[in-house]
Amino acid sequence: MNATQIIAAVNSGSIGALVVGGVDPLDNAESAQTLAALEKAFVVSLEIAPSAVTARANVVLPVAAVTEKSGSFLNWEGRPRAFDAAVADTHNRSDLRILSMIADEMGRTISLATVTAAAKEIASLGRWDGAKSTLNIVSAAPTPSLSPDQAIITSWRRLLDLGTLQAGEENLAATSRRTVAVISPKRADSLGVKDGDRLTISTQLGSVTLPALVEEIHDDAVWAPRNSRGSELLSQLGVAHGAVVKVAKA
Repeated sequence: MNATQIIAAVNSGSIGALVVGGVDPLDNAESAQTLAALEKAFVVSLEIAPSAVTARANVVLPVAAVTEKSGSFLNWEGRPRAFDAAVADTHNRSDLRILSMIADEMGRTISLATVTAAAKEIASLGRWDGAKSTLNIVSAAPTPSLSPDQAIITSWRRLLDLGTLQAGEENLAATSRRTVAVISPKRADSLGVKDGDRLTISTQLGSVTLPALVEEIHDDAVWAPRNSRGSELLSQLGVAHGAVVKVAKA
């Protein structure tokens, strides 16, 4: 099951408990359904910092941050790059150790109490020698037909925004860039908008109202930060990038 199916199953009553690790429900377009599922289910949360999940969890198990444990990452070439714990004296257990302990308590032992044990088991699988998946060439999606009050939302996260790991750092947040909605000069003229005027971006789910910034951007586009103060697009609009939205002078 994928995440959408799991959330739907919880909300329908088919699943009664969730183990959630490192997931922020406000990171997806179905945040309302996800939050509803977290309220309904018995939730065990594995986290390194307070979040929307820990606020609703029945059990919170603090896990070691990457500096507190050893492990490895796969780089873009698929090569493992191992690292040791930078902080030796910590009371936090790794997520691997916690999951192994939960499995033991459930009578479904996985025998992976350490990173070394897990690495050896993964290495024992060897390289995949079966059939390779094929690359399917697909046609590009058609360009949507827009009415004069519509635009295609484009967005990304800023370095300083409402990210969970920045919570509580008000002095750092004060150095972030101001939240604006960017439109083209042509659209600004059609709306009667100039720099600093209030602009409303909306979908069927909701809306955000931000100061306008007129810059060189495609006439059919509007840009807004994805997760900044006053512009939490996933939770407020249910979209983040490439969707059709309405744009109007506030």
